[in-house]
Amino acid sequence: MIGYSGSVFDRVTAKLRIDEDAVEGGTSWRRSVAVGVPAIVAIGAMTAAMAQGALAASFAVSGTSFQVSSGKLTSDGLASYVGTDTDISGTGHPVSLLAIGDATLSDICQAARVKTPLGDVVFKLTAGGQAGEVTAKNLVIDAEDLVGDAEFGVVEIGRDASTLDKVQGAKGDPGAFGLQAGQVTVSGVQSHAWAATGGDFKLKGLRVTVTLGGKGCF
Repeated sequence: MIGYSGSVFDRVTAKLRIDEDAVEGGTSWRRSVAVGVPAIVAIGAMTAAMAQGALAASFAVSGTSFQVSSGKLTSDGLASYVGTDTDISGTGHPVSLLAIGDATLSDICQAARVKTPLGDVVFKLTAGGQAGEVTAKNLVIDAEDLVGDAEFGVVEIGRDASTLDKVQGAKGDPGAFGLQAGQVTVSGVQSHAWAATGGDFKLKGLRVTVTLGGKGCF
C-alpha cells in the first residue's frame, strides 16, 4: 500500500481547491491533477520496487530457459526461497529465487538456444573479463539449479521466507522455506535460469552475438 506524507498531500489538496474553478478547453485541471498525482506516486513506487528486485518474475517468461555463468561472484548477502515463474501459455516453472545483494562478478555469460526457420540459433551476451568487473545491485536469478564452489559467512537454513533480511526486498510467503547467508563468494558459477533481474547492471566489455549452431556458456 502506498502512503502519503501529510504535509505534501495537504499542499496538493490546497492547490486543487484553488484551481477548482480553473477550466481550460472544457477540462477541469482539478480533476486532471487529482488523477495524475496518485499515478506519479505509483510509478515512483514501482521504480523503487524494481530497483530492489522486488518484482522478479512478475512478467511472463519465455518458453526457453537459458545458461548463466561466471568465473567468480562475490556479494555482501544472499537470500533464497522457492517460487514459480509462468510463461505466456500459463505453464508454471518451479524455481529457486536467488537474491544477491551488491554483486561483483569477474565476468558474465548468458546464452539461450532458440529454434528458428534457419535452425538452432544461440543468443549470447558476455561482459567483464579483461574489460573489468561486472557489477549489479540486488541481482535476482530465477534458477533451476546452481553449481559452483561456495564460501559463505553466517548461514541460516530453514528460516521463514517472509522474515529474510539479508537482501533488500527479497522475501517469500509466510511459512515458506527460506535460507540466507552473509558474505558470499562462489567460483565457477553455472546455472540454468528462467529469468534474471537487476536494479543497476554495469557491464564492461559488453558483447552480444547471434550465431547458427553456436556454443553456450558451458
